[in-house]
Amino acid sequence: QVQLVESGGGLVQAGGSLRPSCAASGGTFSTYAMGWLRQALGKEREFVSVISRGGTSTYYSDSVKGRFTVSREDNAKNTVSTVSLQMSSLKPEDAAVYYCTAGRRWGIKVTMSRDTAYDYWGQGTQVTVSS
Repeated sequence: QVQLVESGGGLVQAGGSLRPSCAASGGTFSTYAMGWLRQALGKEREFVSVISRGGTSTYYSDSVKGRFTVSREDNAKNTVSTVSLQMSSLKPEDAAVYYCTAGRRWGIKVTMSRDTAYDYWGQGTQVTVSS
């Protein structure tokens, strides 16, 4: 059974840091690109970041580039893949539900920024930033 389980969201003051993570299991997620999208209340879902299989390539949205860092770890047996998002210098506009995603394909940034690039989604973790 495929599962993407996020953790590590929470409440932080503006300028602070958080590091949500997502553990993916039930498939060979070491072969998947893994990423994060977010949706703020009343707004459309937007791309945040993605990392390729093997961690050799990453993309970031312009709004988070330089402040967020995505990373991944695939266990030796390829049974669990974990993607993390180190978020620093958080701003009130970063507040949203953050969704972990996994996709079989890799492409250019425009392609990977679309919801359709991803085959599996987590349930989301709330990030709240107080001003």
